[in-house]
Amino acid sequence: MPLITNTTYAGPSVLFNGHLQTIFPALFRKHLSLPFDRERITTPDGDFLDLDWLRQDSKKLVIICHGLEGDSRRPYMQGMAKHFFQNKYDVLAWNFRGCSGELNIRPFFYHSGATYDLETVINHAEDKYEQIYLIGFSLGGNLTLKYLGELLPKSPKIKKSVAISVPLHLKSSCNKISSGENLIYSNRFLKTLKEKVQKKALMFPDDLSTAELHKIKTLREFDDKFTGPMHGFRDASHYYDQCSSLYFLEGITIPTLILNAKNDPFLSEKCFPVDKAHALENVYMEFPEIGGHVGFSPRKRKEIYWSENRAFEFIDSDD
Repeated sequence: MPLITNTTYAGPSVLFNGHLQTIFPALFRKHLSLPFDRERITTPDGDFLDLDWLRQDSKKLVIICHGLEGDSRRPYMQGMAKHFFQNKYDVLAWNFRGCSGELNIRPFFYHSGATYDLETVINHAEDKYEQIYLIGFSLGGNLTLKYLGELLPKSPKIKKSVAISVPLHLKSSCNKISSGENLIYSNRFLKTLKEKVQKKALMFPDDLSTAELHKIKTLREFDDKFTGPMHGFRDASHYYDQCSSLYFLEGITIPTLILNAKNDPFLSEKCFPVDKAHALENVYMEFPEIGGHVGFSPRKRKEIYWSENRAFEFIDSDD
């Protein structure tokens, strides 16, 4: 599909760079009080996932995946959920393992390529709906794209998807977020990830050692020591190579929109694969000049975020 170049996003002038466009909505966007109905389901390996529902007996369902160390109640998740719910869709915003406020019970967490959990969520929900749509933010976007591109049977009810602020190439994006002025972001992620490892080690002392946890200074080091080995990969490089959604785009068979801002401080140049755009049959790529990471703030605070309008426009169209 062609690269979409007539992008319409124009953010507030006061947020004049990618860092401000990332930080402002993350810190100051209003938290909504949506009437979520929480459901806990059991995974095939005996763990659990917590799902947050907005239901109105629609035949159309949107399933939303959050980003690294996020959850279903983050403002960007709630904003997207509210917009689709107000437009007559049911919404399922699910929490990755260990992200719902309660630590999961297996000796591992979640990761960028854990598509087995997304499959569990879809299998659980699909019988109630005629049409299913997928939306993923950041890590959740990578997870969504990888799932769609894997050569495995999928529900024919899945019609379209949108992936926002996606680190399509995990290795180079991890290197970028772990360097220079971006360390402010990686350090925040590392703090909560380390806390989870410490708690998990108390549950599984024979499976997990925290002896070298204090030495870890970057996300790459964390993935090398913990994320990779905990989830069956040799190290960080093996994990990144096996899970980067960039390598799965050719396998996507439904209309899919990738929405990445060029000034996103989390994303490397490899997350803007314009050379692939015309060769992919079902994947649209839209790369606005500005927007930050999971940002895309409106010009006026009471307006709908541009990414929410854009996702709805893409999913709800007849194309």
